[in-house]
Amino acid sequence: MEEDDLVDLYRVESSKSISDEAESRLNSMIPMKERIRLRSISLQKLVLKDQNHPDLIPALLERLGPVRAALDDHGGGIIIKKIENKKEEGLSFILTLNGACIACGAAPSTLVGIKYDLENDSEINTIYFEDKLLESFDDLSKEFLKSQTNI
Repeated sequence: MEEDDLVDLYRVESSKSISDEAESRLNSMIPMKERIRLRSISLQKLVLKDQNHPDLIPALLERLGPVRAALDDHGGGIIIKKIENKKEEGLSFILTLNGACIACGAAPSTLVGIKYDLENDSEINTIYFEDKLLESFDDLSKEFLKSQTNI
């Protein structure tokens, strides 16, 4: 087996393992019935109804992959700073982190995961992050975030 094939095989297996573990953790914390309800909610309808609707952040979090378990396990979360609703293009959010995530060394990767997961939702066009987040990071992390996210 070639080295590249081995790396790809490891990536696939570890990704599945991480995803399964994250799903297991979330299922132990949030009843499946509630998770299904949150997944089925239209984000556009929620935003039209009330941009501060209490289901909006939980519905966004439910659209995250394994990064959701990392947020929950580490006492972090997201805050919506601004929402733009262009029906044809979808929703755009400006988000920031809260809780322990702000000072975490893994926060840049967490932000990339959040952006990737949410932008893969059919109702979301773009995820931006509040530029004040950059104040929390060293120069290398700042450059990484600027190149990988809409910050």
